[in-house]
Amino acid sequence: MSEISQSISILVIEDDPGDFGLIRTHVRLSGLVPRGDKEPVVWAKTLAEGIAAAQSNKPDVVMLDLSLPDSAGLATVQMLRAALPGVPIVVLTGHDGSALAVAALQAGAQDYLVKGQYDHDALGRAVRNALVREALESRLRLLEVALNSVANGIVITDVDAHIQWVNPAFTQLTGFSLEEALGRNPGELLKSGKHSPAFYRNMWEAILSGQTWHGEIVNRRKDGSLYDEALAIAPVTDVDGTVRYFVAIMQNITERKQAEEQIRNLAFYDTLTQLPNRRLLNDRLGQTMAASKRSGHYGALMFLDLDNFKPLNDTYGHGVGDLLLIEVAHRLISCVRETDTVARFGGDEFVVMLSELDEDKAESTAQAAIVAEKIRTTLAEPYLLTFKHEGEAETTVEHHCAASIGVVLFISHDASPEDIIKWADMAMYQAKEGGRNAVSFYDAKDERLIGLQ
Repeated sequence: MSEISQSISILVIEDDPGDFGLIRTHVRLSGLVPRGDKEPVVWAKTLAEGIAAAQSNKPDVVMLDLSLPDSAGLATVQMLRAALPGVPIVVLTGHDGSALAVAALQAGAQDYLVKGQYDHDALGRAVRNALVREALESRLRLLEVALNSVANGIVITDVDAHIQWVNPAFTQLTGFSLEEALGRNPGELLKSGKHSPAFYRNMWEAILSGQTWHGEIVNRRKDGSLYDEALAIAPVTDVDGTVRYFVAIMQNITERKQAEEQIRNLAFYDTLTQLPNRRLLNDRLGQTMAASKRSGHYGALMFLDLDNFKPLNDTYGHGVGDLLLIEVAHRLISCVRETDTVARFGGDEFVVMLSELDEDKAESTAQAAIVAEKIRTTLAEPYLLTFKHEGEAETTVEHHCAASIGVVLFISHDASPEDIIKWADMAMYQAKEGGRNAVSFYDAKDERLIGLQ
């Protein structure tokens, strides 16, 4: 049996001098003390003496008799553990019973010896085991504190995806306590219904192959509300590479996604009407022109300018003018399909883009003319605008505001989106110069304007 390289200090709390002498002999023979070193064993006859001695000179290990003049039973372990946290305890008992041994370990001891049934090898082994076990338990306590303190939710499941442990951040994020989550499948617990079976299949294929899966997912809380989550799932394998557990780290990114959406809305949508703005219109027009060239179907772009808008602003103020613009946006949306685009170009100018018209130019022209006429007549209907200026009573005014509409058809990608918008704008001015409340077409091929009565 080899000796350890450095002495350890041992506090023996034992009221029987004979038992203490035997322990001291076994310590010397066990190899716990290098040859020539001063004996590192301190003796205390009562629990109080032992705690006092330990507080003045902290030992590496305590060997504790469970029957002392001032304390007895498992309570002795608990009191010593409370007084000396982090110091491993080897219990000495005169009773040979596994139940007592288990109880002592549960109370905070790291190992035990039965009096009269151990030799120096068993004592040395018990002390070493106690030191190793306390070090491991200390490390586990540290890891648990760290995991319980992190802001991200953490879930540990077995290989069958049954939850074994969750941290407080998981509870805060999802609303499910540890007790409610234990044994449950995270998918069943949190599934939002927002993802396809293929999404989950690809996730499982990755982690079952030993990879760490990273992605974003929408999950559902206990109260039914949805949230966005950045998720990482890693398999935990044993020494032979067999997957035993999965660890998932969950970060709530709802606020980040909302901020990104807000930034996107500010960049691509009009803040007043919530319609696509000029930038998004250009992008969609370019995509629609490319699709039109592939499919052989015409598209159409309409440029609208409101007639009689400025007098409304001058008379009642911009707030009332905004009410009109919002109502115009609603009416325009009601006149087209969901696949079409209605955009606010700026001021009182709007653009409507129709996609997937007919393959025949004449038929597409007729289709666009029908929509343009529907828009013209819809916008020409009276507007009832209700508003309240500061210090005044609520007022409702009836306003009449028609529109001049310019239309251009497109099918190829030879022209740019800017060209298409320019031609539609030219047609709109033709309609305005022709008396307003009218529709005018621009023939890009013949480069001429055609009025529509």
